[in-house]
Amino acid sequence: MAKAIRMKLLPPLALTLLLLGLFVFVPMLSAFEYSIRTPATGGYGWTHYHWAISEEDFFHYIFRSTWLSGVTVLITLLILVPTLVWIHLSDSKIRGIIDGLSLLPLVIPVVAFAVGAQISFPEFVQNTVLELPFLYFVLALPYAYRSLDIGLNSIPLKTLSEAARSAGANWLRTIISVIIPVIRGSVMATIALTFALSLGEYTLTVLLHWDTFPTWVTYVAQDNILGAIAISMMSLIIPFIILTAVTLVIPERNMQGRK
Repeated sequence: MAKAIRMKLLPPLALTLLLLGLFVFVPMLSAFEYSIRTPATGGYGWTHYHWAISEEDFFHYIFRSTWLSGVTVLITLLILVPTLVWIHLSDSKIRGIIDGLSLLPLVIPVVAFAVGAQISFPEFVQNTVLELPFLYFVLALPYAYRSLDIGLNSIPLKTLSEAARSAGANWLRTIISVIIPVIRGSVMATIALTFALSLGEYTLTVLLHWDTFPTWVTYVAQDNILGAIAISMMSLIIPFIILTAVTLVIPERNMQGRK
């Protein structure tokens, strides 16, 4: 019976995955094909990628955006994981309010958010680029919150925490060694969503007059549009490779540790 149900579901699932793949990869392949065109010779080549890498500010801005995204991921995990664990364990009545508040970044215009939130920071933060990770965190909150919430809902959190506490672990050890490994999938999804959003955020950065990789791309696009497309392709491929590597390496290390 179960086998027959799986056989019936297989064709629709395969068709859905095929359409999803076409929706995601066809535009990327088209952009890649466009980025390797060489109008001067009428053929294809890596001229625009060489031009992008040879730009003196290329590595400066890509490293800046990368470490800002990394700081944003760290802030997100440090704030949301303990908070959500507490909410789930306490069965607090304010959980519905917190769920609603986590959606506010989706409805508040970025312009109003950037100006209002920025002036609320201490002056020493306003004058440094470190204000961006905190603002990126707020923008990523709806997605990161839902990802972790789904993961915690899918496990017997109270049983795991009580077992760890009865074994002598404190709350920090319980969260790091027991809860996070169990919801590894949700944590990795949170990291991927937060990192990707932070790396590509443009509007907020421009409004606050900071320069990051997305703003630099728009600047150089004025001189070389095909080169800008090549840079955009690299900005998609590099985070994808990094996040895929992290996703594959972490479970392998955990399995090696268990052995």
